[in-house]
Amino acid sequence: MKNKIPEKARLLEKLRKKEFNVPEFIYVSSDKFNTQDFEQLNLFLEKHRESYKVIARSAHPLESGYKGGTFDSLETYADIGGIKYARNRMIKIAETSKQLSILRQQKFNHAPEIDMNEMGIIVMPFVNGSSVMAKKLVNHWEFGYCRNRTQKVHSEPFITKVPHDQRLLKLSEDIQKFLGFRCEIEYIISTDGDIFVVQAKDISNIETLEEKESERSIRLDGIRRMRKRRNYRERPVYVMDNKAFYINIISQCEDLVQKYKDPKPGINDIITSIKAYEKELESFALRHQRFAILGFSIQDSSELYQITSHYLEDWPELQKTLSKALHNNLYKIDIFLAEADTLIAKHKFRINLCSHDAYGIDTVRNPLWSAYWNVARHNKVIKEFLRLGFKTGDTIGIDIDSEDRPIVSRH
Repeated sequence: MKNKIPEKARLLEKLRKKEFNVPEFIYVSSDKFNTQDFEQLNLFLEKHRESYKVIARSAHPLESGYKGGTFDSLETYADIGGIKYARNRMIKIAETSKQLSILRQQKFNHAPEIDMNEMGIIVMPFVNGSSVMAKKLVNHWEFGYCRNRTQKVHSEPFITKVPHDQRLLKLSEDIQKFLGFRCEIEYIISTDGDIFVVQAKDISNIETLEEKESERSIRLDGIRRMRKRRNYRERPVYVMDNKAFYINIISQCEDLVQKYKDPKPGINDIITSIKAYEKELESFALRHQRFAILGFSIQDSSELYQITSHYLEDWPELQKTLSKALHNNLYKIDIFLAEADTLIAKHKFRINLCSHDAYGIDTVRNPLWSAYWNVARHNKVIKEFLRLGFKTGDTIGIDIDSEDRPIVSRH
């Protein structure tokens, strides 16, 4: 393992050869420290004596198996003694204050067993400036800015999708394209505005929560809510598809009127189907104190409702019985809808709030949410819900982003 070039050094060398703005650096392996072979390091340091200090970055052959920041980088004097001190200090920190972090990563993240005596060092000239981390998450780049410790007045670290310099975005895209895999890139922005690439880490095998959720989530267009104390909730969901319900009733009516259908359903069989649907709604509401309704089709099937209600007009008594049952069914659906504290449906539907529903004491802990997608996207959104396998009984999460748009995910 001693002869293995660490990912950090290997990728930096690759970027430097491609003429990205990588500071001049040297990789010193653990063998060099063991044999006290510092000839090349001395030549490198001679070129950078004027700054009096350099940056020594950890470069263990197995470091790529650990999360970023597990092993330290230190400012040190630009001489052999300074580099030795920095390496010893890194090893000491890894064996003391970072030991628990290393053990946890080995246990939970399957990080490799590591011999600290194999620690190598990357030496770079010191660049006075601030650090920026860049990585692409799903379909957007994010940039993490760290405070500049050399300034008396500084800002706290923050993350943004809009870098202070558009060159950062273009540079990040070029580096990732050149390396051919998803990577996390560290830059130093000098006080003169120069952008130096100081590290690239392969993160293609790291699954982020955002990516995982994006595979089973749908971004909707808006949400209505009276209180905005929290931006996330989970609920068991009932998927309501009244269009499918009416088509099923029409199919049974067709079988009833067919002369040669055998066996054919009677009107009581059709009424039983309607009652079974109502019982299903009631049973779901009694199993879950708080729940969501995902409306594939709620009351937008008025044409189908009319067709169903009048399908048996040639048999007035049967038609009267069916029409009454369907009318009562609408009432039962409304009752069920009123019990949900979360409605997810197309834009034209919303929970009709009275004063108690909107402002009453019960809404303090559980305010009503009505998430929606635009009508023009209805068919596309329903197809996506079906593709992701949303079904009654699933637990769903609704996360409201910074633009007040809900993201619905299936757990």
